[in-house]
Amino acid sequence: MRLHRNLVMAVIQALDQIYNEGLYADKVVQRTLKSDKRWGSRDRKFVAETIYDMVRWKRLYDEIAGTKGHYSKDNLWKNFAVWAVLKGYSLPDWKQFAGTPSRRIKGKFDECQKVRKIRESIPDWMDEVGSQELGETWDKEIKELNNQAKVVLRVNQIKISRNDLKKRLAEEDIETEYIQGYPDALVLTERKNVFLTQAFKQGLFEVQDASSQLVAPFLEVEPGQKVIDTCAGAGGKSLHLAALMENRGQIIAMDIYGHKLTELKKRARRDGIHNIENRVIEGTKSIKKLKGKADRVLIDAPCSGIGVLKRNPDSKWKLEPDFLDRIRKTQASILDQYASMVKPGGKLVYATCSILPSENEQQVKGFLKKHPEFAFVRENKVSPSKSGFDGFYMALLERKTDA
Repeated sequence: MRLHRNLVMAVIQALDQIYNEGLYADKVVQRTLKSDKRWGSRDRKFVAETIYDMVRWKRLYDEIAGTKGHYSKDNLWKNFAVWAVLKGYSLPDWKQFAGTPSRRIKGKFDECQKVRKIRESIPDWMDEVGSQELGETWDKEIKELNNQAKVVLRVNQIKISRNDLKKRLAEEDIETEYIQGYPDALVLTERKNVFLTQAFKQGLFEVQDASSQLVAPFLEVEPGQKVIDTCAGAGGKSLHLAALMENRGQIIAMDIYGHKLTELKKRARRDGIHNIENRVIEGTKSIKKLKGKADRVLIDAPCSGIGVLKRNPDSKWKLEPDFLDRIRKTQASILDQYASMVKPGGKLVYATCSILPSENEQQVKGFLKKHPEFAFVRENKVSPSKSGFDGFYMALLERKTDA
């Protein structure tokens, strides 16, 4: 396998922006892929996947290269050389690769397999928290979370059936497979840019991980209900709820960030969905207005995102232990406040894309202790190592009618 200088240079430049300027990997990848229109699909795939791969395994490559977390241009090249040797590339006769100790790199890699936090390329604190909260299962989970995420689509059943979408995508040279137990999902057999397809432009599907697709059905919505999605963001789950409700009833999509709701508005228009109303949360007044009004409330709470590391590998290096402490307090506060919108007999789902019990079942237990007017119905802990998809948690609670 050969390396091409212009592609490698693009990777080095992208890593410099991610490591030294603190930019988000997904934004840097998007910008990098637009930087040279001459690149074909194979070139683009190499650039994107190499950037993500190097970010994912940053600590491991640092350890092997001896770069100690300092990302000068020379050190970035050393880390790239480690990646290339381990991937089986023949190093070209470039000055940046002069003196690369290929045999030593392979030996050092074998040595690093003995220590989990280096082998799995994670910060010390994350390894400690994972081990403390999940025990022996942490080994399997973090290993799976270092695999590349699959591209999963959610069929927009308002416009097309899953079978028909599968055929339509095949006509556009996008091959997909069904996933057992996920009625709205199709997974790509090979990574491709689905956003360029006519099927996407016509609103026939959304890109949404299989685990995330379990949340909206868990809320047990029905057409005609009043449903509030309290942390809607750009609205992936709001759109799914709308499809499950057959475009009938009312969905109030709320978020503290107005620009995210603007994105939801565009997506809803494309998807042919018209029962979503967007509302920016402007303090507690926005919540009080809806007290006891909703049949269903979804709280897709902000969290550490440890369950989605496979699609956001740079968050391993951006997350800090004190953020985890703060986010747990935020989760408890959101659950406490937003639950007031559920009417007697109504239901609430608390969900996160974390696999840590302190963000999940422990939050629910704390809430139920404080709010006897709610009863626990059921929960679903989605394990990355068992499902092969993102890690998620969801709990269904019901507000008692006599409370």
